[in-house]
Amino acid sequence: MPRTTALIVFALFAAVQVHAQAQEGRLKKIAQSKTIAVGYRTDAMPFSFTEGGRQVDGFTIDLCKRVITSIERQLNIQGLQTKWVPVTSQSRFDAVAKGTVDMECGASTMTLTRMKQVDFSSIIFVETTNLLIKATPGPRSLSEMSGKKIAVVAGTTNERALNAQIKRRLLNTTVVPFKSRDEAFAAFEAGKADAYASDRLLLIGAATKSKDPKSLLLLPEELSIEPYGIVLPRGDAAFRLAVNTGLAQVYSSGEVIEIFRRWFENVGSPTAILVAAYALGAIPE
Repeated sequence: MPRTTALIVFALFAAVQVHAQAQEGRLKKIAQSKTIAVGYRTDAMPFSFTEGGRQVDGFTIDLCKRVITSIERQLNIQGLQTKWVPVTSQSRFDAVAKGTVDMECGASTMTLTRMKQVDFSSIIFVETTNLLIKATPGPRSLSEMSGKKIAVVAGTTNERALNAQIKRRLLNTTVVPFKSRDEAFAAFEAGKADAYASDRLLLIGAATKSKDPKSLLLLPEELSIEPYGIVLPRGDAAFRLAVNTGLAQVYSSGEVIEIFRRWFENVGSPTAILVAAYALGAIPE
């Protein structure tokens, strides 16, 4: 069977399955209201962000827009409206769990602890926790940062990974938590912290917006692996199937690589682990 025909058959088959299950959970609400509420981050560039009052944009946003289009087809409805709702690092999971939004599209790492409150889609990206420092003489690894301060966003997997590494290496390093990425980066840039810990590409995104990008240095040392997913309500199998169906279509068609190139052209090709994640996410019929 030709590839295009196979994708069409797969989409039609999934649509029948999802439509039959749409009388429960978030899909029922979406079908009845013809509206899907999507949580997004304003400060997670290049995955999810807003700049200058413009509409929400980013890699994850592009993926979610295609998933929403797929859900519209699966439910066999027309004119599905998207309600974009800003969330923070601290509020994103509660927003999904309590039904304020139907899903969250940002830079959220899957963890077993978080899965006690919410669910996740197939993997959409694989990141690492790194450190951003000033490009001046000084420490060039976490192990050299005893007596230093490191800014991080409170409640993130980056904070947990950083604390774990500091404890394991017996370092006298102070972790300074902030409510948002903008606050953490501003403190680092103002010299209130010696380094800023976050996901690698989020650090690159922050550095590009700094007053002097050339004065900053991203350390290659990886403190953790961060698999990203779209945040979904826990226990809603039909909605998770609908979202993963949309992702499978994007992955199978190769469109995900086009989206990747749009946002990450300057950082090179997808890593081997990311290519593998997309291959595994292209779930067959």
